[in-house]
Amino acid sequence: MASITHNHPHPHPNYHPPNYKGSGSFDILKPLRRLVDGIKVKNANFAHLICRVIPCCCPFERDINLFGHTYHIPALCKFNPLYDEVISLRLRALSFLSDECGEDVTQYIC
Repeated sequence: MASITHNHPHPHPNYHPPNYKGSGSFDILKPLRRLVDGIKVKNANFAHLICRVIPCCCPFERDINLFGHTYHIPALCKFNPLYDEVISLRLRALSFLSDECGEDVTQYIC
């Protein structure tokens, strides 16, 4: 059996993603995170509502032209402490519509 080698770098062992919460850290939003994560998508109407209400990309990101100069406002949605949970809920709704209902979800994809 041949061994597999790769050349990409691995992150530092102590590296954690920006939203990572260590086991000893206190998270005041944990009950709300669990609540959003616990929402089950079992109805097509509810799934459509979620896909319409939660945008697929940040609505605040834009370019502003002021006095002949263009200024870019970056996506600010990542500052939302529940961003990952809300996007996960939208993904569950899209998956439900696609897998369970057999619907075409391209209208909800940016």
